[in-house]
Amino acid sequence: MRDGVLYAMTNEGVRLPVIDVTNAAFAVTATEAELAAMAEQYIREAGEQREIPEAVREALRNSMLGRGLMAASGTFLNAMSTYLLKLGPENLGEDASPIDRRIAASFPAFTARLRLVDMARLLAEGLGRSAAVERRPVCLVNIGGGAGADSWNALIRMHGEKAGLLAGREIVIALMDLDARGSAFGLRAVAALCVPGAPLSGLDITVRYLSYEWSDANRLRIALEGLNAGDAACGISSEGGLFEYGCDEEIVANLRVLHAGTARDAVVVGSVTREGGVVRASLIANRVLTRPRTIEAFQVLCEEGGWRVEGVIERPFSYNVRLVKCEV
Repeated sequence: MRDGVLYAMTNEGVRLPVIDVTNAAFAVTATEAELAAMAEQYIREAGEQREIPEAVREALRNSMLGRGLMAASGTFLNAMSTYLLKLGPENLGEDASPIDRRIAASFPAFTARLRLVDMARLLAEGLGRSAAVERRPVCLVNIGGGAGADSWNALIRMHGEKAGLLAGREIVIALMDLDARGSAFGLRAVAALCVPGAPLSGLDITVRYLSYEWSDANRLRIALEGLNAGDAACGISSEGGLFEYGCDEEIVANLRVLHAGTARDAVVVGSVTREGGVVRASLIANRVLTRPRTIEAFQVLCEEGGWRVEGVIERPFSYNVRLVKCEV
């Protein structure tokens, strides 16, 4: 174990670090001025981009991250490729190629790491309020979140800041995704975090995988009933998921089900693809089909679903938000 870094295995037998945003090995920070300068450079370079030479395409096909990015053209990045992007170039391991490290050091990868930090903070703060009210079970519902790193990192923050808050409680992380490989890694990652001396040591955490496509919100209703989410301190998250790729109708339908199926103090956090020059440059460069929105347009969808935006962190590619239920 290097500098307190823990590891878990993928389904393919690859040993990967378990991201802990409170560990210096995964630290990522930038000032507003630095982010603005990086965004300006990214837009400029995207505008100068030419057709990728076949030699570079071949190198991408033979790299861990390159394969995932090429497969994501016209669709979305798979769960484990997304997780690899968040590791950072220093944590990819000896098998990583130079092109892997270059991708992991890119501006989009840097902001993906920053987004995870934001999600963990927003979720820990919101869920911490709910958990402090009474000794209820804790339920984290992760929609389209792959391995669920935002869920376990929120627990790490909560447990580290107030150790007694989660002790002795039943804690469930429900990973709702079409890609079971990410969830399988998430289960092993949480197990590693719960061993004696690890950041979540002593906690009773169950990880459940539920196959879910957000176009069928009725399945979410059934899942919430099975999780007894209405009787729990409940935190829902969708990092790089529903609010980025879902259409307006899907977002509203899911929010309405979440409103009906959870306690009044439940919180929702997620990332919303931000309308602007950086995202337009990204769509040209990577052709990943997110749905850019203004924060005002997203607020309208939230209100239709019974929620209001309580907090927003503005990042170059996204608005990272926390929602609470509208007052009746």
